[in-house]
Amino acid sequence: MSLAASIRQQLTPIHPEGYPFIGGFALATLVLFWLWPPLGGIGLIATLWCIYFFRDPPRVTPIREGIVVAPADGRVCQVVSVVPPRELELGEGPLPRISIFMSVFDCHINRSPIAGRIERIVYRAGKFISADLDKASEDNERNAFVIVTETGQHLAVVQIAGLIARRIVCFVRESELLEAGQRIGMIRFGSRVDVYLPVGTRVLAGEGQIAIAGETVLADLTARDTETAFRRA
Repeated sequence: MSLAASIRQQLTPIHPEGYPFIGGFALATLVLFWLWPPLGGIGLIATLWCIYFFRDPPRVTPIREGIVVAPADGRVCQVVSVVPPRELELGEGPLPRISIFMSVFDCHINRSPIAGRIERIVYRAGKFISADLDKASEDNERNAFVIVTETGQHLAVVQIAGLIARRIVCFVRESELLEAGQRIGMIRFGSRVDVYLPVGTRVLAGEGQIAIAGETVLADLTARDTETAFRRA
């Protein structure tokens, strides 16, 4: 293997959504260097951060019936049972919900938590309060995917805009068949993703846990055991 090929293997790909932003940051950096070099240094740091933000690393997704993987990188900020938003049409009863908060330093490519068909995609305009607050699930701008599995179970993945995030991007369409771990969208910059699970699902994630999109197992639809306990070490 050549040296160039070895270097390329170590570099994380950049998602095309980031090219306009990276170009804008780079252009601003050149202007700042021309105006005053110390400002150009700050611009260079900002440009490097922008490149890092739009990274799109490959992921290795566990494949097994019933396994639900994380749709986003970040910290599991809530594991609760709540009534889902009405637009999801998942009933009036409470469902298990796992919420993942993405900071501006997390990878923001969102992935499908399970294999299935997109039954519907629902966008709703809203506010831009801090995404780590509980009321963000109801009040903030959001885009939801309702996914039905081969066994007829329904899950929902909700992209929620945050205090800084002002743009939700969707990569897929209604009726599209998804593979677990497939890229479905992204949010710019800093936000949250909620996953609503069927009643009785065994949740395997705990609050405070760091999730990796497409890799971390959040729940098992086939298990009907008692809740999993967690210990902070």
